[in-house]
Amino acid sequence: MVDGGKGKRPLQAVLLAIAMWLIPVGIVMMGMRKWFPPLASEHGEGIDFMMNYLLLTIGALLVVGHAALGYFIWRFGNQIRPSFRMASSKTERRWSVIPVVLMAVIAEGWILVLGLPVWAKIYAEQAPLEALTVEVTAEQSAWNVRYPGADGRFGRIDPMQVTLNDAWGVDRSDPASEDDLILLNEIAVPVNRPVLIRLRSKDVLHSFFLPHFRVKQDAVPGMTIEFWFIPNKLGTYELACAELCGLGHYEMRGLFLVLSDEDYAA
Repeated sequence: MVDGGKGKRPLQAVLLAIAMWLIPVGIVMMGMRKWFPPLASEHGEGIDFMMNYLLLTIGALLVVGHAALGYFIWRFGNQIRPSFRMASSKTERRWSVIPVVLMAVIAEGWILVLGLPVWAKIYAEQAPLEALTVEVTAEQSAWNVRYPGADGRFGRIDPMQVTLNDAWGVDRSDPASEDDLILLNEIAVPVNRPVLIRLRSKDVLHSFFLPHFRVKQDAVPGMTIEFWFIPNKLGTYELACAELCGLGHYEMRGLFLVLSDEDYAA
């Protein structure tokens, strides 16, 4: 071990240590702002809780790390020569394993505990029988929306019949397709009723994103992906594509309307 001589603590070391202590304070103050748009779905509370947990724990680790770094700079910033001491193999192993286990518990363990129930409700659990089923086919750069007609059944679709003007490839020979309602860039649903989204893509990867409902799901060509949620606040919300899908990505926007039962029926 070599002991470094001590001199007067240089100004730059003092300023650097103070900066190390102040940086996380500013970041934490920014993190305390309300970043999310107002919540409008039931399951969103679980997602918000999980996100706030991440912000809190990662913020705490940031503060602890910067506090330690600032202390080292303050404590040893006045040494004329650097001090050196070899750590034992046992110490190296301990301080290699402890951070890994700590981060795994914080970042993975509790995220699984908090997140899996929310995930299961959206994807694993069967949608309630009273759920409104809406089919959405994404394409550059639009959201094609289809509702079943008065018969409550969707008409058959055939990928071989998809054209530039028909993103669905609806089989017109199927009587169930005659009363299907097809819209563009607009989805209307009744409030407090489960909504089952049946999502497809006509061309490339897209991402069905409803920030107010904490819903984000990729639309993958060749796959039909189902998920459900319950909107619980009336209003008009933005439907965005959160996956870069081409030159028109910026204009791939739609409306998601949550209506009263009377307005929806009308």
